[in-house]
Amino acid sequence: MADNEVKKGGIGIELDHIFPIIKKWLYSEKEIFIREIVSNSCDAVTKLKRLISLGETKIDGYNGRIEVRLDNHGDTITVIDNGIGMTADELEKYLCQIALSGALDFIEKYEGENSDSASAGIIGHFGLGFYSAFMVSDRVDVITRSYNGSKAVMWSCGEDGEYELTSDFEGSDEYIGQFGTAVVMHINDEGREYLSETKLKDTLDKYCAFMPVPIFFDNIDKDEEKKSEDESEKPLNDIAPLWLKNPSDCSDDEYREFYRKVFKDYKEPLFWIHLKADYPLNFKGILFFPAISSEYESLEGQVKLYYNQVFVADNIKEVIPEYLLMLKGVLDCPELPLNVSRSYLQNSGYVSKISAHITKKVADKLNSMFSGERDEYEKKWRDIKTFVEYGCMRDKKFFDRIKDSVLFEKCSGGFLTLNEYLDSAKEKHENKVYYANDKTIQSKYISLLSSEGIETVLLDRIIDSQFITTVEMNTEGVKFVRVDSEVADALKDTESKDAPPHVEDIFKKLVGEKTKIEFSSFKDRSTPAILSVSEEMRRFDDMMKLYSKDAPGMEIETTLTVNTGSNLISKIGEIYETDPEKAEAMAKQVISLCKLSQRKLTSEELSAFLADSYNILEKY
Repeated sequence: MADNEVKKGGIGIELDHIFPIIKKWLYSEKEIFIREIVSNSCDAVTKLKRLISLGETKIDGYNGRIEVRLDNHGDTITVIDNGIGMTADELEKYLCQIALSGALDFIEKYEGENSDSASAGIIGHFGLGFYSAFMVSDRVDVITRSYNGSKAVMWSCGEDGEYELTSDFEGSDEYIGQFGTAVVMHINDEGREYLSETKLKDTLDKYCAFMPVPIFFDNIDKDEEKKSEDESEKPLNDIAPLWLKNPSDCSDDEYREFYRKVFKDYKEPLFWIHLKADYPLNFKGILFFPAISSEYESLEGQVKLYYNQVFVADNIKEVIPEYLLMLKGVLDCPELPLNVSRSYLQNSGYVSKISAHITKKVADKLNSMFSGERDEYEKKWRDIKTFVEYGCMRDKKFFDRIKDSVLFEKCSGGFLTLNEYLDSAKEKHENKVYYANDKTIQSKYISLLSSEGIETVLLDRIIDSQFITTVEMNTEGVKFVRVDSEVADALKDTESKDAPPHVEDIFKKLVGEKTKIEFSSFKDRSTPAILSVSEEMRRFDDMMKLYSKDAPGMEIETTLTVNTGSNLISKIGEIYETDPEKAEAMAKQVISLCKLSQRKLTSEELSAFLADSYNILEKY
């Protein structure tokens, strides 16, 4: 080329080079061929119905149907429809030019600018879908006859991309009637697993369970007497799935039956949300809240994504917010492309709006249950608690919507909201929430607070410690305090009492440098001392252990508060006058018992505690 010369041209593609790539790498899973071929048949039926409704043709009593025919002896799977069919010219146009979609041509011709009606029912907007058949076939035959009365034609193509087109094909009656299309796939070695009736039916159930045209199955090798009575009469699919109906027309039993059928879950869902979003979002669905009684139970749900009733994928995280993935349900999004890619989802404004809409509807449902069915809501709370708390931690908007419907379980029984707790606590401990994470170990602390009319809430799950931090960050002035983190002011006697003689010296000598010691008079005379751990230090230690099981425990500073009003403490002071050794042994036992109430003793501490206990029993 001469200097500065510009040369233009088009990139040439040789069929024998591109066809193997389409065949092998068009989809990540071979089984997708079922979805693509049956979807094309659905389109063929939908197109013919549309022409009938427009008055373009007249077919009395038309009922569209699809048949999937398995022939083990012939190693073929055939998909037959009684849809619009094709002429020889149309067949050559759509099957011999890669990525040219007949669906798009149909929409442009019969729907014009009315894109809303165009998208209602037409599935195959992606012209390469037909070639997925070659992922499991070494040859594909297409026998078709157009609804317009033209002669049947046959197109036959090998895996090398070489095809033959036969006009006026005489063998069409074996497959189709007056009009329609049959796709005969001659299964290769890679696709032999689909010649199993069980495998083929399972794949049909996965991708085609809710397609809008009845799908019938026939294993032509099976003896008639071995076929079930209604095998050839009952369709495999539900052409009017529950999510397409108005919520007011659906019963609770229908929702439960749909849930069992789709998710094979023997446990009933707690409740559900029927989604029906119109323009501009245009999607439908049902989300179920499964019963999750334990935080250790799997939180992985299953939200199935559909496109005009055609299964696309499970749990697309870009469509469902991460913290909602524990839900089970279906979403039908006709605005998404059938062959949706993750990069498309990540950059789609439509997808982000769906996600935001779902979040709002979930929050609305929970708030509605709280305000209108509180008794039932409380019964379900422990099942949904982990999900709600996790959602609040992950999404500030979700927290803001749901915060007034979040419940806290009382150690004394029953539930209350944060606002209800704070209102009742204004006089004794304003903006402070006392909680326990183990009702048994912390029962003494709970009892002490209860005796002063102070309620304790139960936060006994791992996620709770992180959740209350979220609440504190988003609720001004509120502080959560574990019952064993401090001695509440309400427990202290208004008239302080000095420690008996020698008691301060005894306990200061025994506690060691890592434990602070304080002396205060409690209203309760039966409790000699309380060991407490700073809330902030303990939470930080818990967090370190949560994120790393091998993380060494922190040296957490503890505080021993000796009850100067305790009868036992007074007795220790009195005994010291005559038997210092005995008084120290008693004080040491009090300290060990306080440690037991807070944590497990170390091996050395436990050995010493047992030895001291035996000595006390032996001597006294």
